[in-house]
Amino acid sequence: QAIVWDEYLTGPFGLIAQYSLLKEHEVEKMFTLKPGRLPPADVKNIIFFVRPKLELMDIITDNVLREDRGRSPQRDFHILFVPRRSLLCEQWLKEQGVLGSFIHREQYSLDLIPFDGDLLSMESESAFKECYLESDQTSLYHAAKGLMTLQALYGTIPQIFGKGDCARHVANMMIRMKREFPGSQNSIFPVFDTLLLLDRNVDLLTPLATQLTYEGLIDEIYGIQNTYVKLPPEKFAPKKQGEGGKDLPTEPKKLQLNSAEELYAEIRDKNFNAVGSVLSKKAKIISAAFEERHHAKTVGEIKQFVSQLPHMQAARSSLANHTSIAELIKDITTSEDFFDNLTVEQEFMSGIDTDKVNNYIEDCIAQKHPLIKILRLVCLQSVCNSGLKQKVLDHYKREILQTYGYEHILTLNNLEKAGLLKPQTGGRNNYPTIRKTLRLWMDDVNEQNPNDISYVYSGYAPLSVRLAQLLARPGWRSIEEVLKMLPGPHFEERQQLPTGLQKKRQQGENRVTLVFFLGGVTYAEIAALRFLSQMEDGGTEYIIATTKLINGTTWIKSLMEKLEPAPF
Repeated sequence: QAIVWDEYLTGPFGLIAQYSLLKEHEVEKMFTLKPGRLPPADVKNIIFFVRPKLELMDIITDNVLREDRGRSPQRDFHILFVPRRSLLCEQWLKEQGVLGSFIHREQYSLDLIPFDGDLLSMESESAFKECYLESDQTSLYHAAKGLMTLQALYGTIPQIFGKGDCARHVANMMIRMKREFPGSQNSIFPVFDTLLLLDRNVDLLTPLATQLTYEGLIDEIYGIQNTYVKLPPEKFAPKKQGEGGKDLPTEPKKLQLNSAEELYAEIRDKNFNAVGSVLSKKAKIISAAFEERHHAKTVGEIKQFVSQLPHMQAARSSLANHTSIAELIKDITTSEDFFDNLTVEQEFMSGIDTDKVNNYIEDCIAQKHPLIKILRLVCLQSVCNSGLKQKVLDHYKREILQTYGYEHILTLNNLEKAGLLKPQTGGRNNYPTIRKTLRLWMDDVNEQNPNDISYVYSGYAPLSVRLAQLLARPGWRSIEEVLKMLPGPHFEERQQLPTGLQKKRQQGENRVTLVFFLGGVTYAEIAALRFLSQMEDGGTEYIIATTKLINGTTWIKSLMEKLEPAPF
């Protein structure tokens, strides 16, 4: 059989089924879904793996209609919708007259994809936009379904806390699903003690700021797609004596980043300023280990050295890669522009001059810096000021439209609808109260040996993670007033466990909390939660789930409208 992939699904599926595994199951060819005729392949079955989107149905229709009916043997078509079948799509295929060509029409419920030992994502890039701009709650239904699957595998989660409208919606759906399938009451000892559902719009600030952890910066600068990153190749060319750079590779260097790599697991969540010293320490340890070979005298010693070689060589190549990446990032973080941008962000987050037009932003617009950079800063200022004064907002909008083009008026409209860039209503700025109560800004940050989560942004503690931290201890009752200032309801639900499954906690045993970010999560927030998990007296271990791994750029991009010029 051959598989035709919706291109967006190839990344996530690569994490759960490598091509070699599919080959063992008689998949001979794989194609990317595109209009026109399907490539020739000597197979009997063609399986389409697609998301239920209408624009994809048009391409499939084109593929099927152009199939050569006269050829023998005839090829059979099958379609698999990920994660759910859609009546709308099937109706569309029916109207195009091709629905009957599909022998099987199934769904493959891939809700939560494992990205790492403590990280699950649905990789639904439009979830935030759908929920907040289009009032389409499909992705929330998938989230609830994913959580039900998780409970079927790892036991019912006794406590559910949440904040935000989407969180409330997901919790309601879970409770309803549980009622509708009474058989789903399982007798598995619960792995998770608590589920915390958080809406992205409860904390719009965090993704807008530049992440300052190693992994966060790789994502900000190069973009990590399904644990893979593509980097400029020149830093990775093997240096040979005397050749001088004559054959530099042109293909980007593709690396996989996850905790399976020892060195990466150690440095990924550190503040970038603390990475250099770890790398140089590692370099010393590795050269010392290689030096050992000169001291190996007996056969036994030589044998032991040889047995360690593969591990040492892997460590050496891993170190070389990360030294190169760190150099690439350092070139950027030491630039004047990066510094100026960061300074403005930090001023906004600590509450300086958030209520007037910012000179740096005006200069950037005048120099026509990338639009997304401008939007991130303006939205950050708006969020840190609970909205901008009307005349400041109008000034920014006018400057942006005149410089970048009037087609961006729809984007500005979307940002306003999402609450990112809005006029201040009620004339009150609540942010200072929120900042002080939740200790969101810390002046004395220790980047090398952090003692607080604010190290991930060198001073700003992610609001979302602070909420998780305070929920664990001393509980949300202590911050009732601030919770009321943040959008959406906060709530608590308890799920009854069958007798005999209640946990008796052993002395020193950690509680396990699943934090589900509805609308996306950044690598810096993940780093902050991992930091809380590792704290000596923390007592809570965090597992993270989300609709999508995001950064400020990909997030703003998902809210931008592309206006195509009229075809005259």
